[in-house]
Amino acid sequence: MSLKPKPQFHLFISPCAFQQVSAMGDRAPSNHSEGTDFILVGFQVRPELHLLLFLTFLLVYTMILLGNVGMMAIIMNDPRLNTPMYFFLGNLSFIDLFYSSVIAPKAMLTFWSESKSISFTGCVTQFLLFALFIVTEGFLLAAMAYDRFIAICNPLLYSVQMSTHLCIQLVAGSYFCGCVTSVLQTSMTFTLSFCASRAIDHFYCDSRPLQRIVCSDLFIYKMVSFFVSSIIILPTMTVIIVSYMYIVSTVLKIRSTEGRKKAFSTCSSHLGVVSVLYGAVFFMYLTPNRFPELSKVASLCYTLVTPMLNPLIYSLRNKDVKEALKRLLKKKMVSFNSLLPVT
Repeated sequence: MSLKPKPQFHLFISPCAFQQVSAMGDRAPSNHSEGTDFILVGFQVRPELHLLLFLTFLLVYTMILLGNVGMMAIIMNDPRLNTPMYFFLGNLSFIDLFYSSVIAPKAMLTFWSESKSISFTGCVTQFLLFALFIVTEGFLLAAMAYDRFIAICNPLLYSVQMSTHLCIQLVAGSYFCGCVTSVLQTSMTFTLSFCASRAIDHFYCDSRPLQRIVCSDLFIYKMVSFFVSSIIILPTMTVIIVSYMYIVSTVLKIRSTEGRKKAFSTCSSHLGVVSVLYGAVFFMYLTPNRFPELSKVASLCYTLVTPMLNPLIYSLRNKDVKEALKRLLKKKMVSFNSLLPVT
């Protein structure tokens, strides 16, 4: 009696849409060399909706580019915005612009084309850069909270305490923490043994979706990741919460309603940005693994929606930014008119 060969499971991409890999697929570990591609599953929607997703991502990404580049241009071109608050805000726009650029173009490409693969090197690069910028933003938001605390609680000492040297140190420290964390997390993740089925059930290379296709034991990895996340989230959240506790306490002591309103307006934009970012991050990582689509929606909030909203929040609720924008537009209009021929 001849033995029948065991059936092999393969990953197929149909011309119309990606076919989700069966849960009974090949779970054998495979060599994680740079020559092996991953597959980005993306959103589990009908093929005819891929164009709609592409156009939506394109619109959001265009708004991110215009908003954040515009914010940086306003801050750099107006000497009146040469203050610590706007120094931090300019760096926030820079970070938002770059970490959304790590995600959006590749996601749009997977919606537009039939190929949904991403190379091992591309996945590592995307994972590394996104981790770098998102961690840096967390520390930068903590620095911005400290800046608002000094401005409201110690206004007479603000120019002394928030010196140019200290501001540069805070921003450089944020980038340093982001670099160290991203290198550590990336090296830990991509030294794991991935399964032969390399379908990442997400629209970019992120930690939790990658864990689902790992065949090696994840206990030590999860413990180290939890420790790293704790030393990122706990200090930044502590600085933000304590700063705002002092801010609220100080503002409530102000007798005039107009004074309280003015004090709150200087930090309401920052508080809104913090709430959107951390709310989306916590929602994603607290969502059970059996609901990957909810994780994707939460990921959209802090990878694309937050970078799109940040310039709007700071420009619409900030009198200084609106006045600087008017001055910049007026200056550009005068320059444009001077180039026109005189009739």
